[in-house]
Amino acid sequence: MGHLFNPKLVTVLKQGYSKHQLSKDIFAGIIVGIVALPLAIAFAVASGVSPEKGLITAVIAGLLISVLGGSRVQIGGPTGAFIVIVYGIVQTHGLDGLIISTMMAGVLLILFGLMRLGSLLKFIPHPLVVGFTSGIAVVIFTTQIKDALGLEIANLPADFIYKWGSYLSEIGSFNPFAIGITLVTILITLFFRKITNKIPGSFVAILFITAMVQLLDLPVTTIESVFGEIPHSIQLAFPTIQFDQLGNYLAPALTIALLGGIESLLSAVVADGMIGGNHRSNTELIAQGIANVITPIFGGIPATGAIARTATNVKNGGRTPISGIVHAITLLLIMLFVGQWAKLIPMSCLAGILIVVAYNMSEWRSFASILKGSGFDILILLVTFLLTVLVDLTYAIQIGMVLSALLFMKRMADAGTKTELEVDSDVLENYGSLPAGLAIYEISGPFFFASAKQYCSTLKNIGQKSEVLIIRMRHVPFIDATGLHNLKDVITDLHHIRTKVILSGVRAEVLQELEKNNIVDLLEPGMILSGFDLALQKANLFLTSKQISN
Repeated sequence: MGHLFNPKLVTVLKQGYSKHQLSKDIFAGIIVGIVALPLAIAFAVASGVSPEKGLITAVIAGLLISVLGGSRVQIGGPTGAFIVIVYGIVQTHGLDGLIISTMMAGVLLILFGLMRLGSLLKFIPHPLVVGFTSGIAVVIFTTQIKDALGLEIANLPADFIYKWGSYLSEIGSFNPFAIGITLVTILITLFFRKITNKIPGSFVAILFITAMVQLLDLPVTTIESVFGEIPHSIQLAFPTIQFDQLGNYLAPALTIALLGGIESLLSAVVADGMIGGNHRSNTELIAQGIANVITPIFGGIPATGAIARTATNVKNGGRTPISGIVHAITLLLIMLFVGQWAKLIPMSCLAGILIVVAYNMSEWRSFASILKGSGFDILILLVTFLLTVLVDLTYAIQIGMVLSALLFMKRMADAGTKTELEVDSDVLENYGSLPAGLAIYEISGPFFFASAKQYCSTLKNIGQKSEVLIIRMRHVPFIDATGLHNLKDVITDLHHIRTKVILSGVRAEVLQELEKNNIVDLLEPGMILSGFDLALQKANLFLTSKQISN
């Protein structure tokens, strides 16, 4: 159990913790707490629950994830990805159903960690992740149209198509003040960063817009007019559990667990790249599970690692879990002493913030990039996207995973019929006489979603210790969108540390995919060579010229 659950906080404290880093962590934590405030409220409201539930989640789950997690800088709390799921569960099963589903999801996440599934969740195909993330973004945008335009719709349909039909039929009831507030909020949120990165634009937008609405007494709906008073305290909320009904919550619980696990580990991987660290995936899953078991008892909603807030933490100097703890304490103090003013926030202001969140979540560049790739990846992307938007995220993930597996088997069968049989040989390449500064790594087999992460992790480790890295790809029959995405990240990272990357033996069909996805443009001219001998000559030429120049 010790090697499976080993929180980073314990490691940091054992290694020694300086006053200088403490001051940087406190500053970063306060900034992230301010960033999290409008998002926590907006995510809760969009999910169909009262605003304080978002704050409670950010406080309780944020604290637990930082204290118990496997990442140095992960910031936990409510995220936009859960809006669609939470809203659906509340509509179908009520608040008690949401609490039970979230706690069951927490138990599943703990089991995932104990079963060492942390590494497996990182192997979800890239088109699948982009498909459901983009789908969620479209759904979030759609749910905000009513408040963004100030439409007077008493009962908004849950179905995507009927929802837009309702908007069009009631478009005459728009409120020009609400539209103005939405537009100003979007502009402030997007462009305030040009003035300073220290204070988030969404926070400034809420302060400015709320003050203007009160001073000018503008006729727009607010949190108070929709939800009433916001409690300033955290109270226990135990659900009524009917054990014969627990089976009804298994599907939503599994969706929460899978999405929470995927998002938290993606966030941890992004954070690793920013600080040059390595998170403990199984510890992170167990911490996320514990947070989702405990937080609902205090009235919270599902929580996971938040990529944007984690990145904000790193950019402001946070390097240990202490910054995440300070972020939770900052939110708690705001909730206890300033929370009563949150009821005055206009709903159209929150809609503007969430529209920006939806845009940032949309991953439209990745979406467009995958559409240029193979038909297999395009099919996975579009099926997952359309199922997320038109049907349900649960089905999208399940069908997307099955489709990915089936298409991979089809692709392997096709590769086997098209590829000439290699001569089986036990003759090993002699890499013993390589010049200093040169490293070679050979990829054998398909560069696809199940192997891409491991290949690229190894490539990055080898490349960081070398001046030139030759990647041999003669035995790669195809590369999928996940492989392309990860290879692009590796080449970019190695380019930043001035490691030359040379590709050798790239097959025509693989080269075509590299060209379509602009990976060829990341390499210097002449760095993709047909044979290994040519690659060696190119590497030797570079290393010799560098020695002469020194």
